[in-house]
Amino acid sequence: MRQSPEILAPAGSMEALTAAVHCGADAVYIGATLFSARQNAHNFDAAALREAADFCHTNGVKLYLTVNTLVFDTEWTALDELLQTAAAVGMDACIVQDLGVADYIHQRIPEMPLHASTQMTICSPSGAIWAKEHGFSRVVVAREMTRSEIQAVCAIGLEVEQFVHGALCMCISGQCYLSALIGARSANRGCCAQACRLPFTAAKNPQAAALSLKDLCLLPHYQQLCADGIASLKIEGRMKRPEYVAAAVTALRQLKEGKQPDLQMLRAVFSRSGFTDGYYTGQRKQMFGVRQKEDVTAANAVLPKLAELAKKPAVRLPLTMAATVILEQPISLTATLPDGTSVTVQDAPPELAKNKPCDAAFLERQLGKLGNTAYQLDSLTATCDGKATVSAATLNALRRTAIEQLQATRKAANTPQYTLAEVPLHLPKQPHSAPKKPNYWVQVQTIEQLQAVQNSDFPTDKLLLPLHLAEQLSQPIPNAILTLPTFAPDETTLRKRLQACQAIGWNAILCDTITHLVLGKQLGLELHGGTGLNLTNRHSVNVIQQYGVSDTLLSVELTIRQALSCCNRLPAGIFAYGHLPVMKTRLCPIREEVGCRSCKHQLKDRTNRTFPVFCTEGYTVIYNAVPVWVADRFQQLQGFSTLLLSFSIESPKQIQAILADYQAPCASAPAAYTRGLLLRGLPSVIGK
Repeated sequence: MRQSPEILAPAGSMEALTAAVHCGADAVYIGATLFSARQNAHNFDAAALREAADFCHTNGVKLYLTVNTLVFDTEWTALDELLQTAAAVGMDACIVQDLGVADYIHQRIPEMPLHASTQMTICSPSGAIWAKEHGFSRVVVAREMTRSEIQAVCAIGLEVEQFVHGALCMCISGQCYLSALIGARSANRGCCAQACRLPFTAAKNPQAAALSLKDLCLLPHYQQLCADGIASLKIEGRMKRPEYVAAAVTALRQLKEGKQPDLQMLRAVFSRSGFTDGYYTGQRKQMFGVRQKEDVTAANAVLPKLAELAKKPAVRLPLTMAATVILEQPISLTATLPDGTSVTVQDAPPELAKNKPCDAAFLERQLGKLGNTAYQLDSLTATCDGKATVSAATLNALRRTAIEQLQATRKAANTPQYTLAEVPLHLPKQPHSAPKKPNYWVQVQTIEQLQAVQNSDFPTDKLLLPLHLAEQLSQPIPNAILTLPTFAPDETTLRKRLQACQAIGWNAILCDTITHLVLGKQLGLELHGGTGLNLTNRHSVNVIQQYGVSDTLLSVELTIRQALSCCNRLPAGIFAYGHLPVMKTRLCPIREEVGCRSCKHQLKDRTNRTFPVFCTEGYTVIYNAVPVWVADRFQQLQGFSTLLLSFSIESPKQIQAILADYQAPCASAPAAYTRGLLLRGLPSVIGK
């Protein structure tokens, strides 16, 4: 018989954490002041982490720490300090996105359970296999997956954690750069500005929010989730108020107890025009929504009730007590929990009663006053000689002492103990043979673009083209690298397509996800790292090097200087030209707003900037409004092995001009362009 799944609640503050525990959460996830994907939540400093851990473990609740941002090399000392604190307070697990961070935790605190964050874009069995092989005990599956796709991941034998309630990002998890490119507030660094909630339209409608999804709610599918073996039911919402946490946890606890939850109250406390289960069911219709005035006013009616709900434990543990009051013997009280945890406390022998002696009724009345504790008196065995008396104050003191010792015993029993291993803080440099000047990789999307590159005299070292384009060609292209679908839960089909291409001579792939790494290695293909792996430090580069990747592109969220610091272990390069994909989505916003027949392949934001939009391989790519262009910065780019020039919407004529720019000693800038984050970078989270 399968165990009921864990109820996992969010907490951005101690008040929200208390609400989660009181309302029946089995586990809570929180962030520290650094390296949390919700940097704008209140979060927890070192002292607050200790307080949170003690409170949770005292109440038999697990506590997970989110270390789920990308980390720069210069931040490794601060990361290590956080990990020392996590070990000292006894965190039950760390939730991690960064490949290098995960590897470092696994070495530094070998016993610490690792949970693969949804930001790792794990959406297939191969992703789960990789996580299992690399020391993870649990994977948080992508929210964009259907039930059958998640079932395939469950079959791997790793714990699966699934979001069942809360906000939905428009972008596929871990692949959003919209906020970073627009305002240098990176989602992958915990600083998302929620640009997707702002107006975007394909139909000149200034009020349209074409990238804003309704909130997720899978509570009606609770029995299916249990049947599929989901280990943990996760609630999103570390930025939400305690009442929201109380409502969501209560609803899940009611389902766990076989009761019907109040979904209307859940919708009232927070929703965006209602809820959706479209990804889970595969019925991806009417999934878009915004926060309406009615949504806000509905919350006002339920907040007072929920605030009261969060103040005291909704579920109390039954406590068995045994009390002895006999003359010339110490007064004794034993308190025992259902799991066998037991404490005994004593006081001085009682006095001879002058009036009414102590009896069972008096003992039960005094010892049963358990107030807002996590316990309720289930039964009392009273042993009295009918001669002795004891004061109410003495019994109250005994009861308080027993509860305090019981709490201390529970806390000790539920707090993991870790040993810190001595490992190098910074990886040693590992020289490689970098070219005197960077090689050019050129990426195309269409036949016309491919021909434009092939007909030029540009010194292309590697030509990158999508798998579906390679399938249209009669023979392979020398030095070509195939790019694969970023979101590919149907990896059986993807494997067959790769095998067919491999059979006629295609032998190299760009790995933008963990799934790509695993499939490529299993098939014996040449592996090249892509920007989608989000490599931002030497540790993460080392992980893919150990896996067999021959060279890589680094994260688009690095500056030139930061990227160069990652180049001393593996030949590495950067995205040097092109409209960056700022979002990859499983829903097409244009189809929802105007339909495919009226599609002009563009969205406009509130400033009238135009973002190109194209659908491919079952998902949609939204590109930045202007291209990255650094042809005039060639001297600064020395030291990279590779510069990627990526063509998406460019015509053959435009491609010829751009290739000429990257060969010219004095390139002329285009009318509109961006440096991306290569010069300005992202704000440091250290010292905020």
